[in-house]
Amino acid sequence: MITVNNLTKKFGEKVVVDIPELHISRGEAVGLVGNNGAGKTSFFRLILDLYQTTTGEILNHGKNVAKSEEWKDVTAAFVDNGFLIDFLTPEEYFEFLGSVRGIDKGEIKNRLEAFDKFMNGEILGKKKYIRNFSSGNKQKIGIIGAMIAQPDILILDEPFNFLDPSSQIEIKRILKRYNANLGTTIILSSHNLEHMVEVSNRVLLMENGKIIKDLHNENGEVEDILKSYFETL
Repeated sequence: MITVNNLTKKFGEKVVVDIPELHISRGEAVGLVGNNGAGKTSFFRLILDLYQTTTGEILNHGKNVAKSEEWKDVTAAFVDNGFLIDFLTPEEYFEFLGSVRGIDKGEIKNRLEAFDKFMNGEILGKKKYIRNFSSGNKQKIGIIGAMIAQPDILILDEPFNFLDPSSQIEIKRILKRYNANLGTTIILSSHNLEHMVEVSNRVLLMENGKIIKDLHNENGEVEDILKSYFETL
């Protein structure tokens, strides 16, 4: 589903991503972990063709993301607030995203019901623009906007940031349901190892732009491996 070949990204002389080979299969829930500067967000931006590769290619459904638009129909992401349209209300934003995907207003309304608990009565019907919401609620709007399309591939960068504990628990539940019931391939990053291990069945550890460990997470033992790694730094 996602295939990486001989990928590098440089800013000047600094190499921020260096991944010779990687394949992410349909239905995997992949967590990307690493300290600040490891290259996680840069890698996401390369997958989404927001950065131009220095060398190599990224294939999404067999299509080079830099040379095709087809993959965009089956991929959704929330990386930062730049993905929001802050002069719209949440309702307008969700309806706009639906129109881009060919989803009518009625179906958008139906899909939003799955996020009722996550929104906690703080998002819809407030008659204010996205720019006037708190950081936590902006995060919620961005995550919902990405997930409402029910994409084949969902990419989320630090989705637990700014969320209160109840919202963190709820979004983990929703992510696991999307992965199990819809077969959504999920790729996400987080500094919170506990959240990452709970949601992911595979964990990629990045350091200096390289993937130094590729761990399959079947029984939760990956958390101890990761803690040991970070404790030694």
